[in-house]
Amino acid sequence: MLADDISTNMRRPLGRSGLSAAPVGLGCWAIGGYFTLGGKPDGWGEIDDEQSIRAINLGLEMGASLIDTADAYGTGHSEEVIGRALKGRRGDAIIATKFGYTYDRAARALVGTDVSPAYIERACAASLQRLATGYIDLYQIHVGELTDDQADAAGETLEKLTEVGAIRFWGWSTDNAAAAKRMVKFPHFVAVQQELNVFIDGPDMLTMCEGNDLASLNRSPLAMGFLTGKFGPDTRLPEDDVRAAGHNWVRFFEDGRPRADYLRRLSELRELLQTGGRTLAQGALGWLLARSPNTFPIPGFKTEAQVRENLGSIEKGPLPATAMAEIEKLLGRDVDQR
Repeated sequence: MLADDISTNMRRPLGRSGLSAAPVGLGCWAIGGYFTLGGKPDGWGEIDDEQSIRAINLGLEMGASLIDTADAYGTGHSEEVIGRALKGRRGDAIIATKFGYTYDRAARALVGTDVSPAYIERACAASLQRLATGYIDLYQIHVGELTDDQADAAGETLEKLTEVGAIRFWGWSTDNAAAAKRMVKFPHFVAVQQELNVFIDGPDMLTMCEGNDLASLNRSPLAMGFLTGKFGPDTRLPEDDVRAAGHNWVRFFEDGRPRADYLRRLSELRELLQTGGRTLAQGALGWLLARSPNTFPIPGFKTEAQVRENLGSIEKGPLPATAMAEIEKLLGRDVDQR
C-alpha cells in the first residue's frame, strides 16, 4: 500500500483543525534512544538513526502523515532524527511534538517540568530548530496534570504562538477529560492525547472529544508492545528498556517481564483480534479505529518491518462490530455504558 492508495475516505479529520491525516500515525518515542527519568532508563534500548530515517520515509510512502514526538524523547534526539527524515518532504507530514519536561541534554536526563509562558516560547524555538522546520502543526502540553491557572496561562501562550505562525494548532497529552474540556474555549485547541488500547479504555475522554470535535491521539495503542503478541512468560527485557526500569506507571510489565494476567487476557482475545487475517498488532489498532471516528493510534517503531505491519491496519480497517462486541464481553466491559 502506497500513499496514493489511501483514499480520502480512509483519512480522518484532525479534530476541528481543518487538517486530515491517515488514521494511524508514527509514534517516535523509541527512536529518541537512551535517556532517563527519575534516574531510571526511559527509552527503548539501542537505536540506529539511519534505520529510523528509513522507517519514517517508508511510513510516509505508505500514506502515514501524522508523526508524533516530544522534546523529552532522547532529550531532543527524536526531533532531530525527524528533522533529518523530513528534509525535502516537510509538506508530507503533520508534525506533532510536545513540551513541558525540562532536561539536561548532556546527561540525557529529564529533570523537572515547566509550563510557564516564557519556557513554552523557549521550548518551541528549540523544537523548531531541531525539527528543521518553520512551524509545528500540533504542539502539545506533555505534563498531564495542571492547575486551572497553569492550563489557562499555557493556553494563552499557545494561542499567541499560533498568531506568529510558530505553531498551527495545539493539544494536551492528558487523561483528565474534565481538565481537557476546559481548553475547548481556546480556538486552536484541537486534540487530546490519551492512553487508549484494548486493555485500557477511555470512554469519558472519547465522549468529550466526539462532543467537541477534537482528535484523540492514542498513546500506548499496543500496550507498550504487549499487544503484538511477541512476549511470553519467559520474556525478560534488558535493563535499558523503559519496560524493565521499574517505573510505577508501566502497567503491562513487571521487573522486565510481561504480567501474567495480561498474557491470559491476550490469549483469550487472540482469535478475535486476528479477525479478517489481521496480525495481533493490526487487530489491536483496528480496535482503536472502530472505537471512535476521532481516534488516531500512534504506535511506536524502530524498524521498517514494524512500520509496514502497523500501517497495514489502515487497509484492513476498523474491526467489525461483532468482534468489538465479543471483545468487550470477554473483558467484562459494558458497551451500553459508553
